[in-house]
Amino acid sequence: MTAPAASPPRVPGGAGHPDRAWPCDGPLVLGVRHHGPGSARAVLAALDAAEPGAVLIEGPPEANALLPLAADAAMVPPVALLAHAVDDPGRAAFWPFARFSPEWVAMRWALARDAAVRFIDLPAAHSLAADPSWGDEEDAVPGGEPVPRADPIGALAEAAGYDDPERWWEDVVEHRAGADATRRADPEAAGRTGREAAGRAGPEAADRALAPFAAVGEAMAALRERYGHRGRRRDLVREAHMRIQLRAARREFGDEVAVVCGAWHGPALTARSTAAADRALLKGLPRVRTEVTWVPWTHRRLARRGAPPGRGPAEGGGGYGAGIEAPGWYAHLFDAPDRPVERWMTRAAGLLRDEDRMVSSAHVIEAVRLAHTLAALRDRPLPGLGETTDAIRAVLCDGSEVPLALVRDRLTVGDVLGKVPDTAPAVPLQRDLARLQRSLRLGPEPSERELELDLRKDNDAARSRLLHRLRLLGVGWGRPAVGRGSTGTFRETWRLRWEPELYVRVAEAGVWGTTVLSAATAKAESEALSAPALADVTSLAERCLLAELPGALPVVMRAIADRAALDADVGRLAEALPALARSLRYGDVRATDTATLGEVAAGLAERICVGLPPACAGLDADAAARMRARLDGVHSAIGLLPQAAELGGRWADVLRGIVRRDSVPGLIRGRSARLLLDGGRLAGEEAARLMGLALSPGTPPADAAAWIEGFLGGASGGGMLLVHDERLRSLVDGWLASVPAGAFTDVLPLLRRTFSAYEAGVRRTLGELARRGSAAAGPVGEGAGAPGFGSGLDERRADAVLPVLRLILEGERV
Repeated sequence: MTAPAASPPRVPGGAGHPDRAWPCDGPLVLGVRHHGPGSARAVLAALDAAEPGAVLIEGPPEANALLPLAADAAMVPPVALLAHAVDDPGRAAFWPFARFSPEWVAMRWALARDAAVRFIDLPAAHSLAADPSWGDEEDAVPGGEPVPRADPIGALAEAAGYDDPERWWEDVVEHRAGADATRRADPEAAGRTGREAAGRAGPEAADRALAPFAAVGEAMAALRERYGHRGRRRDLVREAHMRIQLRAARREFGDEVAVVCGAWHGPALTARSTAAADRALLKGLPRVRTEVTWVPWTHRRLARRGAPPGRGPAEGGGGYGAGIEAPGWYAHLFDAPDRPVERWMTRAAGLLRDEDRMVSSAHVIEAVRLAHTLAALRDRPLPGLGETTDAIRAVLCDGSEVPLALVRDRLTVGDVLGKVPDTAPAVPLQRDLARLQRSLRLGPEPSERELELDLRKDNDAARSRLLHRLRLLGVGWGRPAVGRGSTGTFRETWRLRWEPELYVRVAEAGVWGTTVLSAATAKAESEALSAPALADVTSLAERCLLAELPGALPVVMRAIADRAALDADVGRLAEALPALARSLRYGDVRATDTATLGEVAAGLAERICVGLPPACAGLDADAAARMRARLDGVHSAIGLLPQAAELGGRWADVLRGIVRRDSVPGLIRGRSARLLLDGGRLAGEEAARLMGLALSPGTPPADAAAWIEGFLGGASGGGMLLVHDERLRSLVDGWLASVPAGAFTDVLPLLRRTFSAYEAGVRRTLGELARRGSAAAGPVGEGAGAPGFGSGLDERRADAVLPVLRLILEGERV
């Protein structure tokens, strides 16, 4: 995507005021907290005061060629640098930047002032090549004690009497008073007027701007003297490389160099060290070929801690924790020119009003007062996130956590997705995906949303193909969901959510092809040849049809035919058939030629009919449960095959044979009987006879309970059969009353599992019927209706339903 570039040259007549003295001895080291708005404002003030000729930033040097893109108007933070190994794209790392990140402010300032700017951290070529845990092992001092892992901010907060490091940092840095804390930070405006302001600024202004960094540097130096490198030898290597880059910049620009880095590293960059010693630390480091690009980032991703999925190191930047809990709040602090608390409360009130909550201007005024009062009681200079949240909860949310959760999600964190210009480098597959997203009007969004597709519409069908192809490539942008509307095969429901890590998945998938279609086809063909089981190949065929990959289908069909011919395990054949049947169904909806697939499915069904009865005999409870699931799948699949008319009779004979086999577990025999009854191939009287035999006194109670579970449990009509068929209900009731006390505890779990699957209304009706008592078993007819129900079928009322039912069915077939 990009090659390592030479350092951007310094433009003559750019940064560096000729009539101004450099405000410090040596380079200016600005130790910051990553993603801190207070640090960002302080960095901008320091750069305005010092006017350095070059700005060095903690980040991967391979991205130096991409730095000019940060000044592009189409670049909207949050964004991140993505570096990955060329030969192993899954080995990747991110360096995220928000608008309130000090590094982002520094690079925008330098680009606006034509100052040289470059990254100086350890190259990604080394960090990606190393093991992710490299450099994090604990060292031991001569006495044998391990070096403690220091939390610099925590140590400073504790010394200041704070028990919360976040609160201490907010009080000392984020809420600093003064002009630099209230002016709107605008690096572009600073580029236009900074030179004049710098000319007018006196030494006192420069001292005020640089004083916070001097104080932080002194504190970090004391901590490093106590804790060393915090037990992280990786830091020593990174700092050695940064010192080497700093020496090179000083040879080019003199001392007028500013370095923006994590505060912990500041003292190490100015410490006495020889170039030879630093090069020795870098000697022998592993290296891989890398590519770097800009990718959009999200506030929600900034709020997470830890590394993103992948095999690379954690997010770049180090700092004092990989996640910030309130990126939306930090962005607000950075962007609000004045009265940040009042503006925050107004935003919260607007959000709650949009959700139909009664929030007035009086509520906002009272919430602001409460926030300031809480800050005074807690001895804080200004209300922080804790005080504003407490005030919103008490005043705007009436003490409820439910609306407060909405404020936290939408404002405190926020669904903000950055943008990257089209000129940013990207793998060909990413460019093709972006083109498809634009043409289908299906842009990535950071928040989850539901997408309903009607496959009869060309655009929706194309969207469906794209999402299925991406799923096959392992890019999980969307996942299928159960729709609330029609269940017809021409409708699909998806839940979409774009995560920045998906850019890594796209880069990984780029090895299969340069377009989404070619990559998905190539991967499907590879999976067909390497799939370990027949069911995996048939499932792949279904996904190929959904994704409309005609180029891959011949390879997949050959793999299915070859494996089906060699596989003699009826269980595996039964697991494979449902996917084939669904593939035929979906192929019909998408007008795909599936004749070959239909022939394979029919042959598979014939083999299952021959081998299933003996395969069901002699199974234990766990194996019987698995076989029951396969039985259900085959039964549904045969009904979907084009040869359903011929195969249906054959399948019914198989089920009858299973019902009569005493060696078959009761769970499977009961399920087979129910499938025959539901299919109209078993009369009600015969079903009652079979239940009577299964529940006879000679049958062990556990076997009888298993038969009942197979006949009535799971998805077997939800218990409505027992509600409406008094004869079957009486048989179950009579058998249950006759179970001996010693055996009842053994069958109770099976019965509870059977009846717990019924809806609450069905269970309540059955309980009411059992309480009333029921008549002796007999045919249901005139005068013999179940209590609470009619005595027979009212044909006139039943016929009135038919027109509506016909309309529904015709709509499903359209």
